[in-house]
Amino acid sequence: MTMYQPGPNSDVQRAVATAIHEHWVLFLIEGIVLVLLGAAAIVVPVVATLTFTLVIGWLFLISGIVGLLTTFWMRNAPGFWWSLLSAVLAIAAGLLLLWQPIQGTLTLTIVVGAYFLAEGVATIMYSLEHRRELSERWSWLLIAGIVDVVIAGIIITGLPGSALWAVGLLVGINLLFGGASMIGMALAVREG
Repeated sequence: MTMYQPGPNSDVQRAVATAIHEHWVLFLIEGIVLVLLGAAAIVVPVVATLTFTLVIGWLFLISGIVGLLTTFWMRNAPGFWWSLLSAVLAIAAGLLLLWQPIQGTLTLTIVVGAYFLAEGVATIMYSLEHRRELSERWSWLLIAGIVDVVIAGIIITGLPGSALWAVGLLVGINLLFGGASMIGMALAVREG
């Protein structure tokens, strides 16, 4: 028995393409801003790391407060105690990150290092396990996995010093490439 899978909706695709084409200048501006922020984060990663830690702290605090209010508002709903615990933990994490952002950067850096290590190992294992199906492309996955493991090694072996620059540098690289892709998309649709 085959399941019906709808094809791409051409009306939706046309609407998206039209919207992007009509607003390409806004995408271009956003891309330029992201590239500038990314470059700034790469040049001064310590400031970017602290800024990112403070933003994460505020996000935890605000989401915890909203979660707490929602939990008490819907106190008769199932899972009240779990929701309450989650909200209190988010508030506590937010307050700790805002109160001691330097120590918070160390924790975030450890999490980022562990993520890169796990991601790298998983990518390496996937590339090796599926090298027949992936033909010559499996080596690109293998290289990406190795790069992730090397990044994790640099971050983890550099602790606690790497906590000052690692998160900011990675956020900067992400912003730079994200902005460059927005600029490329805007310029491509401008002429289309």
